Amino acid sequence: MRLERALTRCWQGHCPGPWSRQFWRALIPLSWLFRLVVLARRHAYRRGWLRSTRLPVPVIVVGNPTVGGAGKTPLTLTLVDWLRAEGFRPGVISRGHGGRARRPMPVLATSDPAMVGDEPVLLARRAGCPVWIGRARAEAGAALLARHPEVNVIVADDGLQHLALARDLEIAVVDGARGFGNGRMLPAGPLREPPDRLDTVDAVVVNGPMPALSTSTPVFAMRLAPAGFVNVVDPDRHADAESFRGMPARAIAGIGHPERFFGTLAALGIEATPMAFGDHHAYRRGDLPAGTVLMTEKDAVKCAAFARGDLWYLRVDGLVDAGLKELLINKLKDGHGSEAA
Repeated sequence: MRLERALTRCWQGHCPGPWSRQFWRALIPLSWLFRLVVLARRHAYRRGWLRSTRLPVPVIVVGNPTVGGAGKTPLTLTLVDWLRAEGFRPGVISRGHGGRARRPMPVLATSDPAMVGDEPVLLARRAGCPVWIGRARAEAGAALLARHPEVNVIVADDGLQHLALARDLEIAVVDGARGFGNGRMLPAGPLREPPDRLDTVDAVVVNGPMPALSTSTPVFAMRLAPAGFVNVVDPDRHADAESFRGMPARAIAGIGHPERFFGTLAALGIEATPMAFGDHHAYRRGDLPAGTVLMTEKDAVKCAAFARGDLWYLRVDGLVDAGLKELLINKLKDGHGSEAA
């Protein structure tokens, strides 16, 4: 955990001490090697030396060029809502990061996040459409379609680098607050792919403040809008921010960018003591402090099995420029006719 935090600080250009700075410099040659591997792999797929599997329905890939949370899951939920409103019948596939599953399988609202991953369970609770996971996304998509032949478009959550799955549209999500950090590739920086990867996608979505991006790809803004607190034990119990102002509370977050959640609470006027965990942290009962605890919806999924009545999660909705919806629907209909028919 401490190493993860130190790396994250260095990736953002804030190495905390001389030892950390030296450690970071030692990683730079590895980042050069990583860049060569990424470019070689992409070239191999482009030339057909490595094969991509194409599913019989359009595939929309949502991903980010950096490590850590950028807002992919809220965007995926927004895309599903848009598609359904236009008459499409969407399904969602995901890798199931953090889960133990080794084969493609469906995800339900009641699925164990330790088996299928926390984000897929969140998607199953919110999306209102079939959700499947699989380390091989094409296998997951094929299994989903076999079980749900009515599905006529698939949204792949976090699949930008999974080139074994052919895609019809790519949407890259950028964290506006953190951007590309120090601009270096893993492990010396947060980049999974070079910044010019944005030039090859169909759309870029910036979550939060809009940075200066050097790309010819259309760029759209997104913000995460708080939609109230929900009790982890009893989802029918709701509360607003006023309910937690001026009272002692702890805030926990096991996500890629926990500071975003803590900042959101502060903006709501809630002074909660923060506790950050690693991304996809597998919570245990002992991790939860006494008293009122506020958390993200992703954390709530993993705490539901041992939740108490004083645990609450903040529901957020992704609000995205309507121009992205127009681009998305037009490209689907131009490339595949009226899929909603």
